[in-house]
Parts: sequence; C-alpha cells; structure tokens
Amino acid sequence: MPEHKPLQHNPNGTEREFLSGPHSRLRELGFVLKVAREFIKGFRKLHYIGPAVTVFGSARFPEDHKYYELARSMGYALGEMGFTVMTGGGPGIMEATNRGAKEAGATSIGCNIILPHEQDPNPYLDVMIEFDYFFVRKFMLIKYSLGFVVMPGGFGTLDELFEAVTLMQTAKIRNFPVVVMGKDFYTDISEFAEKMYAEGTISQHDLNHFIVTDSVEEACDYLRKNVVKRFGLKQQLFIPRE
Repeated sequence: MPEHKPLQHNPNGTEREFLSGPHSRLRELGFVLKVAREFIKGFRKLHYIGPAVTVFGSARFPEDHKYYELARSMGYALGEMGFTVMTGGGPGIMEATNRGAKEAGATSIGCNIILPHEQDPNPYLDVMIEFDYFFVRKFMLIKYSLGFVVMPGGFGTLDELFEAVTLMQTAKIRNFPVVVMGKDFYTDISEFAEKMYAEGTISQHDLNHFIVTDSVEEACDYLRKNVVKRFGLKQQLFIPRE
C-alpha cells in the first residue's frame, strides 16, 4: 500500500490535499472532525446577529474606485434599513460595505476566509470570524442571511451568486432575494441567463431569482418588498449618506 503522509498544518494545504483524492479512513475522519468543529464555531458566533444581508464583491477595488463608493453606499443603506451587514471581511468591496454599515450605526460582520493573499480583515468590523474552508463559509453566509447583494467581483463572487440562484432553483431555499449591482459589469451574465432560457436549460421563473440594477434605492425597495415585509421587520426608509 502507498505510504500516507500526514496532512499539513496549513489549512489551505490541508483542504488542497484532501480534495486531491481518497486517503486513509482515519485521515478522512480527522478532516470531517475539523470541518464539524468549524461549523460549530460558526453556529456559536453567528447565532444572535439578528436579521442580516450579505454583500459580496471583489477584494481588489481601491478606495477611489466607483464600485468601492457604490458598495459603501449600499452598506450604509442596509444599515439604515436596520439590517446587520455581513461581508467576507476583507478589503475592496467588503471593506467599503462594512465601512458604510458602520457609518449608519449598524452591526458590521466579516466572515473571512484564510487565504495566502487577500485575507487580512478590514478595520470596520464589529464581529470577525475566520474560516478555513470555503464550503463552510458559504453555508454560514446563506444560513444567517435573509438575502444577498452581489457587487462587481471575480470568480468567488460569481460562485456565491450562482450558489444562491441554484439553491432557489432547486427549492433548497425559498424567497431569498438576490440583488446584482452593476448593469454594465454584469451585462454578459444577464445576456447569458437569457440565452440559457432561450435554449431551455432554465425556466422563465428562474430569471426571477435575482434583479440587476445600478440603483441603491431600487435595491432597497426590492429588499424591503421581499425581506422586510415577509419577515415582519421594522420598516425604515433609506436616507442617502451625506
């Protein structure tokens, strides 16, 4: 039998090696226990955060970028509506959103993923929790959110967008509003969704699982209609940030 080397202590190395194929049953049990411990940590940390909306987006936009300012306004608007605001906890769009939430006096939470780069938490967090594993982090963000706002981003942002849409399509979650911000940035995504419908790979109903807009006000109205009223939350109007 081939020799089984011990898993590395580095969490990224551990996950990478685990995903490379089957290992001994003992090692795979050890990995399951590590994952269970991370789930429990997330449950304990996020259980009492209150009604939350998660905002996704790229870590790579600087402070002077238009999408940074849009995310800051979005975070502020969500805070004004009374939501706890969650992000991945890093720089760029995440920092901007948490910053806006803090400016509105809302609770600002970061669910950071430990990576070789782009992993430092931003300074606008009231609560920060770090995860070793992407799939645990994604589960927590869906479980403890009432909806998503998807700002311009890369592969990770698209992964989170389509994860939510797929869960709605397959009825694993229901009435989970997704707002996609950035019509120009997401033009190709919108057109591809229409192409999938034309080819019959998705239904007309599936196109209704998200909206695409550039307007913070429209995003707030959509969330107010699909979250605030449905869950009986306190109604608050969006007041633009000064």
